[in-house]
Amino acid sequence: MVYNKSLRLHHIKYQISFGQLCSGNPSNSRRTSDGWGQGHYGAGRGGRLHEGLDIKCSDGSTVFAPFDVTLNGKLTVYTDPSKAAINEGINLSGEGLCFKLFYVRPDRTSGRVRKGERIGTMLPMQRVYPGITSHVHVQMCDKSDPTRYF
Repeated sequence: MVYNKSLRLHHIKYQISFGQLCSGNPSNSRRTSDGWGQGHYGAGRGGRLHEGLDIKCSDGSTVFAPFDVTLNGKLTVYTDPSKAAINEGINLSGEGLCFKLFYVRPDRTSGRVRKGERIGTMLPMQRVYPGITSHVHVQMCDKSDPTRYF
């Protein structure tokens, strides 16, 4: 019986799909390849692997809750002061998932937000990485591949 319940929960997680994350990108188009690298999960990052999925988002765009979420605090993306312009993000949970959004200035850092409501603003990625495809980085808290949810 425990096995069946676990299997059911596993199946439900795979049916979860992120709603629109960023204004101007209703289909959650992904960053593919540019002069700075690739945006898919597992892409090479100078001796390490990319632990998230990059969803296109223009600098200054509104970022939305992809489903009903709980805001679980602000996060700091980098320790490097040269990246201060994009050094914010937010921890979220909802639909049984725990995930982080990088390069987003959150409007607030706690409470609940309904699907489609504004949660923040895309930070000025071009200021730090000129010519990159600006994007929100989606990373699961357990660093598993988020691609199946898009």
